Amino acid sequence: MTTTIRKCHAQDLNVLREVGIETFNDTFAAQNKPENMRAYLEKAFAEQKLEQELNTAESDFFFIQHDEQLAGFLKINVGTAQSEPMGDDTLEVERIYIRTPFKRKGLGQILMNHAFSLAKQQRKTKVWLGVWEKNEPAIRFYQQRGFVLTDKHAFWMGDEKQTDWIMTKSLT
Repeated sequence: MTTTIRKCHAQDLNVLREVGIETFNDTFAAQNKPENMRAYLEKAFAEQKLEQELNTAESDFFFIQHDEQLAGFLKINVGTAQSEPMGDDTLEVERIYIRTPFKRKGLGQILMNHAFSLAKQQRKTKVWLGVWEKNEPAIRFYQQRGFVLTDKHAFWMGDEKQTDWIMTKSLT
């Protein structure tokens, strides 16, 4: 079994969009109203928005492949590309999405390790992320990797205001 990570480029836009919609829908559809899911997916994964994100200098996307199959992706942000102003010493893990058939194979850990490695290369002292307060499996995953709750912020799923926990891990 081989697992590889590669940086995404503009030509990956359509595949990135498909995997983003698939994984977000698989993870959250059962807990949200269909109209709110549709509204969020149309906005968050609009081609124009993803194209802009792919071309943002302080953001990077990475595909993870397992046995030559696309298993998911990671999106990181630094500097002004972060979704919250957290400072120049931080790296944000904005998305870490694993497709359902590939869950529980250690791929999320591989992507998280990749984010930690990139943060250290860039001399960042903290990694942070936002996670829905009701996404208990993800919260456990992050806690097991040393992330702690440091704040909260609003996350809009269509017309429903939800709460995301901001979790931070110190790298020092």
